[in-house]
Amino acid sequence: MSISIHSAITVPEGDGVTVKRLMPVGGLRNFDPFVLWDHFDISGGGFPDHPHRGFEAITYLFDGGMNHADNLGNVGTIHGGGAQRFTAGSGIVHSEFPDGRAHGIQLWINLPQQLKSLPPAYQQVQRDEIPELTENGVTVRTIVGDSGAISLHTDVEYLEIRMAGDTKLQRALPSGFRGFIYAVQGETRINGNQLGYGAAAFIEDESHIEITSEAGARLMWCFGKPHHEPIYQHGPFVD
Repeated sequence: MSISIHSAITVPEGDGVTVKRLMPVGGLRNFDPFVLWDHFDISGGGFPDHPHRGFEAITYLFDGGMNHADNLGNVGTIHGGGAQRFTAGSGIVHSEFPDGRAHGIQLWINLPQQLKSLPPAYQQVQRDEIPELTENGVTVRTIVGDSGAISLHTDVEYLEIRMAGDTKLQRALPSGFRGFIYAVQGETRINGNQLGYGAAAFIEDESHIEITSEAGARLMWCFGKPHHEPIYQHGPFVD
């Protein structure tokens, strides 16, 4: 079993906003197949037109709204509990601006080399399209995974987990997956390791995870099957 704890750091991004960035940062450039994780809570500024290629991205909102527009002609707004996915593939230009307040996560997932030239694509889902299950004080929303709302070209399990106080979640990892659990709110223990706000427990070579929460917590569960290929990451491009 291997578990290590990393904390996100505050960095400037876009037009007049800051984000809590877990990766890429010094000492943690990526965690195959994941190449970027930004936790944002913004009510001004935004992300004007900028290009991307070579990966897929998911913007998931906890609260507020986010407006999207791209050079494919897609224009729309997601609201709290909703998500949008774009496949940058061979190249896409898009913008994102908060619709009032926008609190959420942007995640980038690398594409395998054989799919880097895919045509770009876009998908948007709202809150009621994301499956949700509550049991024993724990609510799990499946953004990507079995019966999940969003489709990717990489095997990924991406969940939002909300835990009431004095609750426990035990969950098996799909074979060959590695990834991390990020604390959006509250504190938990991950297989006995303490995890607090703005930090993530990175996990590999493990088949089962136990999460316990005494006072309640909100977590993101992000695991996937690595491509085991070199990652050439520079700015908005992953070649």
